[in-house]
Amino acid sequence: MTKQSQNRIVPIIMMIALFGMVSFVTGLQNPMGIIVKNQFGASNFMSQLGNFSNFIAYAFMGIPSGLLLQRIGYKKTALLAVAVGFCGVGIQFLSGTTGSFAVYLSGAFISGFSMCMLNAVVNPMLNTLGGAGKKGNQLIQVGGSFNSLNATIVPVLIGYLIGNASQATIKDANPALFIAMGVFALAFLVLLLVNIPEPIPTQKLDKALKDKHSPLSFRHFILGAVAIFVYVGIEVGIPNFSNLYMTTSIAEGGLGIDTTIAGSVVGTYWFLMLIGRLIGASVGAKVSSKAMLTFTSSLAAVFVILAMFSSADTHISMPVFFSDISFGVTNVPIGIMFLTLCGLCTSIMWGGIFNLAVEGLGKYTSLASGLFMVLVCGGGILPLIQGLLADGFGFMASFWLTFAGAAYLLYYALIGSKNVNTDIPVE
Repeated sequence: MTKQSQNRIVPIIMMIALFGMVSFVTGLQNPMGIIVKNQFGASNFMSQLGNFSNFIAYAFMGIPSGLLLQRIGYKKTALLAVAVGFCGVGIQFLSGTTGSFAVYLSGAFISGFSMCMLNAVVNPMLNTLGGAGKKGNQLIQVGGSFNSLNATIVPVLIGYLIGNASQATIKDANPALFIAMGVFALAFLVLLLVNIPEPIPTQKLDKALKDKHSPLSFRHFILGAVAIFVYVGIEVGIPNFSNLYMTTSIAEGGLGIDTTIAGSVVGTYWFLMLIGRLIGASVGAKVSSKAMLTFTSSLAAVFVILAMFSSADTHISMPVFFSDISFGVTNVPIGIMFLTLCGLCTSIMWGGIFNLAVEGLGKYTSLASGLFMVLVCGGGILPLIQGLLADGFGFMASFWLTFAGAAYLLYYALIGSKNVNTDIPVE
């Protein structure tokens, strides 16, 4: 192993760890939605406001994150992101002391700033540390897999630490919040001591801004940006509302399932995303992004339809990921199983959409990546809309929104992803 390779090992590990932190903090909003629903008597709509605050921060911070990378560099941006994340989780902890829903929402919003900045740092850094090309892409896939692994463990771990979240308050979530703050503090210290190489920008910001064209000049990119907005809303909405449906009492239209079991089912959804990403990485060199997105969006639409029209009285023994990090079997309505299986589909959609949307953009690709980060806010907006639908029409009826999203992704894969602006110079 060369000295240069040895010097890159610690930064690579650090970036992969930061990738995992994104899913840890984002995953906190799922069980917290159940807690605030109980503590504040919130509706399904209001229970999603924390998740909304976390994701809508991307709309505010996406472009500024790119500016920070240009002006202060990747390491300082990462340090700032970790510090902001510590503050955001700390404010959520204070909301338990004050018993304030508004304070909780502000903490979730600030945490979202941190997640956006970390996302803006880790993807290009892993690509650079891997030497770009195929090796760089492999590192990003490793980081994405670790992100999925963390997302698998978080709802299970939180369910174990908090216990019955449907009867808990924010104070009961303190162990989980302390863990998050401790991870942030450790990450800040390690990151401070690690030498992070700064990538050389391929295009100056002022020059890019003066160009008469932009990523928005390409129809397939605009439709792809909408697809990312829809995709993240689907990815987040399925586990969030599966969890709410399972843990809400039967009298209120739910299934009345114990929150620990529900957390294990949600953890299984994220575990299937991990499996899907590993499969996607292994076949990605042989199967086109268009084919992969066509297959996964079609299958997701089928699973959602089956879930909505399945009887809640029909149960099945489903393998799940338990809180002791083991596998077992639990009895759930068959519709919940179909929704959980959607994790296999949502796993590789991001990569497929991104590849199709930036194909043929050339020098505009970096600007397109920044705009994509802004559209991640769909993970907060669509679940909020789904919350309104759940309040008005019931939990399973709200998944018509998910079905419509999957249908749009299928349209994008088959038709919308075609580049019809090939006359625009991209060199």
